[in-house]
This record gives sequence, C-alpha cells and structure tokens, in this order.
Amino acid sequence: MKVKKQKRHRKILTFYTACFGFRKPFKVLCDGTFVHHLLTNRITPADKALSNVLSANVKLYTTRCVLAELKRLGSSYSEALEAAHKLIIARCEHDKCVSAEACIMEVVGEKNSEHFFVASQDTDLRKKLQEVPGVPLIFGLRNALFLESPSAFQREYVKTSEERRLHMTEKEYQIFRDRAMSRLAGEEATNTITEIMENRDSEEQTINVQAVQRRITSRDRMDIKDKPQFKRKRAKVIIYALCCICLLDPSKGEA
Repeated sequence: MKVKKQKRHRKILTFYTACFGFRKPFKVLCDGTFVHHLLTNRITPADKALSNVLSANVKLYTTRCVLAELKRLGSSYSEALEAAHKLIIARCEHDKCVSAEACIMEVVGEKNSEHFFVASQDTDLRKKLQEVPGVPLIFGLRNALFLESPSAFQREYVKTSEERRLHMTEKEYQIFRDRAMSRLAGEEATNTITEIMENRDSEEQTINVQAVQRRITSRDRMDIKDKPQFKRKRAKVIIYALCCICLLDPSKGEA
C-alpha cells in the first residue's frame, strides 16, 4: 500500500513540475488547521514528514493572518500558535488581519506565481484552490499525509494551454506574415540584381565574341594568315658555301 502511495505522489509531482515549473526545495504554505492536525496526531517534525511526502527538501511558510486567527481561537490552539511562529512568514498585504482562508487565497493569487504547495485541513479552502491553476494541495488523514491529485479544472487548464502553444494567435500570425513578406521582398530584390548582373556579363561576352569574329572575317577577306610560315634554308646555304670554298681552294678541301 505504501509503495502505491509513493508512486501516486511521484506521478502528481511530475505533473506539477512539468506543467507548472515547480522546483526543489518545495515551498509549503500551512494554515492553522494543518499545524493543529500535525501536533494532534504527533506528526513531527513537520518538515521531515512533508519531505517524505514530496521526496525533496521543503520550506514551511505561514502568514500573519493565520497566526492572528490561531491567537483568536484561544488556549486550545496555543501549542499550534507556538509551532506556527517557527515557520517562515509569507508576505501578505493586509493592514488589518483577515481570515486565514482569504489571506491564503490572496497570497496564492490567480496563478500561484510563487509556486506554493498549500497544506490545509479546511475542505472549503481546498475546493476553492482546486479552481486555481497550479496549486498542489496537501492534507492529513489521521497520522498520514497525502498529496491530492490534480483537479479536473487543472488538467483541463494544462490541456488548453498546450493547445494554445500549438496555435498562433492573430497578433503572432500578423507578425509572422509581415516578416515573411519583408523577407520575400528582400529575396526578390536580390534576385533582380543578380539577373541584371548576369545579363550584363552575358552581353559583354557576346560583344567580345562578335568582335573576335569580325577580326577573323576581315583577316580572311585580306588573305592574312595569323602566323606567317617561313622556310628555314640556313643549313642548305652553309653547305653550298663550303662547296664553293673547296672548289676555289683545293688545299683547304684536302686539309
């Protein structure tokens, strides 16, 4: 039974850490009813008991309004008041103390931006907090503590949020469209400049080819060869000169 409970708690923690960004050490906001329950059932020390439930280190918080309410309840809650004074005081903006339920609802706010776990034995408070996105709830049952499963509202909120992320809003679509149009305009301008430069290069090449062709045609008409060919008769001339010398002076020929 204990193993099943731990698995269920791990699954719930995964939901809140993945969907709402809860990080260790976890912050637990306690009201007077929860502190009183811990002392009545001897669930002490409180931080260790809650660390076992959440499988992580915890920081315990309360508010000035919770302390004032415990004080008003009289001597029967004096031990709970003393224990609550040892908790970290979460900031609330009440000049005059209000009920613990109203104070906790205001501290949590619309989206629980401070990422508080709320520990309470007040069923009405827990029902109200089930309608607030991202508020994990802890309660006690005799000498055991439980992490409440996410409400249907919270699951639906997560599902709707994911669907919104997958679809662009009208404003996002307009921004995307404007950027796409400006990019296309820039690419068209670049392509136009490239085409102009390519056309210029091709025109210059055509002009050069035509000029060369004109030169070749004019040379052909004038019967001018590109490379005049000369027959080299140097060796024959030398042989002829030697023969003449031998005929004129026979003595050189014998030598």
